[in-house]
Amino acid sequence: MASVFKLGRDKGKKHAPWYYQYKDHSGKKTMKRGFTDKARTLQLAVKCEMEAQMRREGLIDGEQEELAKRKKSDIDRHLEEFQNSLEAKENTKKHVKLAMSRVKRITKGCRFKTLGDLDATRVEIFMTKIRKAEGFGPRTYNHYLQAIESFCNWLVSRRRLASNPVVGIPRLNTNTDVRHQRRALSDDEFVQLVRSAADSNKSIQCYTGEERARIYVLSYMTGLRRAELGSLTAESFELDAEQPTLTVQAGASKHRRKDVLPLHPDLVPLVRVWIADLEPGEVLFPKLAKRRTWLMVKKDLERVGIPYETKDGIADFHAAGRHSHITGLLRSGVSVPHAMALARHSDVRMTMRYTHLGIADQAAALVNLPSACQHIVSKSVLSSLPKSAEARTSKHQGEGEATNVSDSPGASYDTNVHKNAPPVTGEAKWRRRESNPRPVISPRKLLRV
Repeated sequence: MASVFKLGRDKGKKHAPWYYQYKDHSGKKTMKRGFTDKARTLQLAVKCEMEAQMRREGLIDGEQEELAKRKKSDIDRHLEEFQNSLEAKENTKKHVKLAMSRVKRITKGCRFKTLGDLDATRVEIFMTKIRKAEGFGPRTYNHYLQAIESFCNWLVSRRRLASNPVVGIPRLNTNTDVRHQRRALSDDEFVQLVRSAADSNKSIQCYTGEERARIYVLSYMTGLRRAELGSLTAESFELDAEQPTLTVQAGASKHRRKDVLPLHPDLVPLVRVWIADLEPGEVLFPKLAKRRTWLMVKKDLERVGIPYETKDGIADFHAAGRHSHITGLLRSGVSVPHAMALARHSDVRMTMRYTHLGIADQAAALVNLPSACQHIVSKSVLSSLPKSAEARTSKHQGEGEATNVSDSPGASYDTNVHKNAPPVTGEAKWRRRESNPRPVISPRKLLRV
């Protein structure tokens, strides 16, 4: 039974508050401050005691009640803890900074103060407004939505929200507005790029011409990204194994997994020379992830007269290396699953985004059609010739050669048996379907005709 009382120091004071005590759902005695009015404090005590009894009997869900309290909590505290969670997962500083800046911009722009304020409609209206104002593309728009959804998914996983309040906002089609359309370099263009860098005596982005040539070759032959190339050390290569390999640690890999890739045989002796003077733990290309690699490629291409940007797209560092690597694999006849494995993609659609096959590649593929296609074409041409021309064509097959008409489509009798039967030609009137064959006619009836 709940009890109402005043503290000893407050006895005799008219406006001192009353306190009440009751047993909660776990059976523990709880004391709380009430009102200055005894009757109202007693009503509050009875209410709390009844709710505690209903919780013990399962009539009130304590978890739902706790979620309702958390929805009223300040959102800034949860944002700070979300950032700590991202950093604990060993995400790069760039990723954490970018994700948090996007989430905070949305929460501030929508004026979300508590977790209960999170709303999908307000987020969609705000994102549409700033997209029109700043003119960023569909991909950036989708990245903002992905950031706020990740924050809400984290809240659900920590039992701070019952469900994601911003899920279901439609994404934009990134194919309708590609801001950085890339193109793969041809074999000749890539060779000229490497030679341009090797013959250059100028330093670009703190790399000499020889160092840039090494970066281009390793990027093209392995398909590694810029940050992955910048993490390579002498210990990343296993050159003396039966199958030489290259290892990218999980911290540098985009999908945060350790990758082991085979090395091209022509690349092994080059790498052996490149890492010969490296100290243990020393990276092969220092600070490559922070350099403007696109500028290196642009200047080296322009030196040999190759345009950096064409109607097919730009040839930046990612295009000259990784895009050209995957496209070259498919041009050489590698199957799509093998190219997908070497590119370390989890979806074949991503692999096809890196594939740039032009009309010349399509024409080369047509040449590899089976010879049966040529046989079909020749038969089709033969059937369209006039009767006189077809006779001249068949004359070259040799006189006296027996022809079994039953082997030709539509025929149901042998001219070697029926000597007086009219010749079978390619004309439509002598063609018969197998479902409606020509009836067998005796030679005597043919003579009467």
